[in-house]
Amino acid sequence: MIGCALLPSSSLPAAEVAVAPVLPALTFAGPGSAAAMNFSEVFKLSSLLCKFSPDGKYLASCVQYRLVIRDVNTLQILQLYTCLDQIQHIEWSADSLFILCAMYKRGLVQVWSLEQPEWHCRIDEGSAGLVASCWSPDGRHILNTTEFHLRITVWSLCTKSVSYIKYPKACQQGITFTRDGRYMALAERRDCKDHVSVFVCSDWQLLRHFDTETQDLAGIEWAPNGCVLAVWDTCLEVRILNHVTWKMITEFGHPATINNPKIVVYKEAEKNPRLALGRLAFPPPRAAAGPASTTESKYEIASAPVSLQTLKPIADRANPKIGIGALAFSPDNYFLATRNDSVPNAVWIWDIQKLRLFVVLEQLSPVRFFQWDPQQPRLAICTGGGKVYLWSPAGCVSVQVPGEGDFQVLSLCWHFSGDSLALLSKDHFCLCFLETEERVGTAFGRPGDHT
Repeated sequence: MIGCALLPSSSLPAAEVAVAPVLPALTFAGPGSAAAMNFSEVFKLSSLLCKFSPDGKYLASCVQYRLVIRDVNTLQILQLYTCLDQIQHIEWSADSLFILCAMYKRGLVQVWSLEQPEWHCRIDEGSAGLVASCWSPDGRHILNTTEFHLRITVWSLCTKSVSYIKYPKACQQGITFTRDGRYMALAERRDCKDHVSVFVCSDWQLLRHFDTETQDLAGIEWAPNGCVLAVWDTCLEVRILNHVTWKMITEFGHPATINNPKIVVYKEAEKNPRLALGRLAFPPPRAAAGPASTTESKYEIASAPVSLQTLKPIADRANPKIGIGALAFSPDNYFLATRNDSVPNAVWIWDIQKLRLFVVLEQLSPVRFFQWDPQQPRLAICTGGGKVYLWSPAGCVSVQVPGEGDFQVLSLCWHFSGDSLALLSKDHFCLCFLETEERVGTAFGRPGDHT
């Protein structure tokens, strides 16, 4: 069932909300000129649902059943939408004109328009249920996956037509689109075997179907040029393949001991609680926030050999965390960041040009999430504490999130410009504004020649 009102021609009303204050700058000491980081005030948040729009103009956040749309530059509230139940998932359309809110418990999806806020759409999957919802690349179709992965329903917002796709497989990444938006590949499970089907997105007709000869397909991904489709079983190890011959070039091992003195190992260490005068331009967090959030930390360069903290998987527990749990290439493809679940406190950064380990960062707590700056090789890391960590080829830094409460950073996301990132806690979020790389690089502290 789909209910949509016709798109009227009215425009977005002007907002009448005061500009959110920004806390004073945080300055890091270092050679050369200083680098500043500003933090916004803290806003309410539910379920870590906070996303920048693809065009970078808006920031969407959820508070239970309310969807809040803010201007990125002023943090003014532009629109406030009320959904029928608590929101469990949000996603922007590729053109940033629409945003969907999924309420899986109710089997509902509501779609809102940024240009014409009085337009609305509601999609009800009924008894089929709902476990996933996403946009097609054109931003005018929504793909809903029903309970037990029985089928995918494709809803058109323009014609209200419906298409059905059977046998989607429940896996980590079972749907992928080519960059030009022309084709969709879908992982399927039929007769206890893995298959992939390729569909034409203009009419959702089947173009190609083939089996993958995998034991338990974990994900699929198109190559950037859309000519090749990668299919993988698991990511227990990290292997680098040649994109022409598809033969393995090298395999990146993650040893528990770093013996090579050319590899820089940064270890997070607690700082002396007494702060030097003039280092902070704002008052430190209150003692009530607890020791986890008030204890400052710094990075120290360890001398080889360096033993990393390891975690032995529990053999009798289902689906133990082993192998490579996360990996991401930098936007310039010079670096690859990985996390080995058996060494949960470490982030491994690999030099892709030289195919060797470049840097290891070992945190005091397990790494929850990391993400590259979209514009430059700068990695942001969080561990569930009151700090955010930044690494660049110039070095790395630990940043305490200011505030009066216990703000534990559970996740983060970059603005596409790389000038800011949203820091997400269980019940709140704030924005961190960064200076340009020219100024930040001088404040990280250079450990010497890394080569």
